[in-house]
Amino acid sequence: MLELERLTVSYGKRRALEDVSLTVGAGEIVALLGANGAGKSTTLRAVSGLVRPARGRIAYDGRDIARWTADAVVASGIGHVPEGREIFTDFTVLENLLVGGHTLPRRDVPARLEAAFGLFPVLAERRRQRAGTLSGGEQQMLAIARALMTRPRLLLLDEPSLGLAPRLTREIFRIIRRINESGVAVLLVEQNARAALALAARGYVLETGRIAAAGPSTALAADDRIQAAYLGVGRVAG
Repeated sequence: MLELERLTVSYGKRRALEDVSLTVGAGEIVALLGANGAGKSTTLRAVSGLVRPARGRIAYDGRDIARWTADAVVASGIGHVPEGREIFTDFTVLENLLVGGHTLPRRDVPARLEAAFGLFPVLAERRRQRAGTLSGGEQQMLAIARALMTRPRLLLLDEPSLGLAPRLTREIFRIIRRINESGVAVLLVEQNARAALALAARGYVLETGRIAAAGPSTALAADDRIQAAYLGVGRVAG
């Protein structure tokens, strides 16, 4: 479904990504791991059209979308939940969802709202509440629900557990699995490497803008270097 081929992104003179190549298959969950500043968010922003690559290819369903505008990317079936949620705090829950579905034909909006409220019943209860008054977990649910309004086939998730208590983190990951089981592919950026690898089929590790490791999640979780750097166990020899 998604293929990045030698993707390179710069911010001025600083190279954020260098020759990054990865794939996400239809219906697959793929984890993208790495330290802060490794280029994980930049990768998602490049896919969703928020930053322009200096070179490289971003293929979605066989079409090169590297130069597409962000609204065209959304219309093609890609949803993006940014780090920090970036909901409209002065809008109500309902207004946030309507913004997420603004590209939909008007006749499709009620069904998409019903689907969002079915996945997140707490949002249905708070539909008239200002988003800024929601708890952190509820705001994350709203950010995900907003991205799902256009019925994407690929969901880009950037740090969905950021700032959440362990119980809420488990709930968010349960919801991500449920979304995936409905047929949505997921590219997941997550600092909680253990939870991300438990959820994903495959993973990639970014270090200073380059892919440093890739493979099945089970293999990455068993790798001594990955354990020492991201899972808090083991030692790096030498």
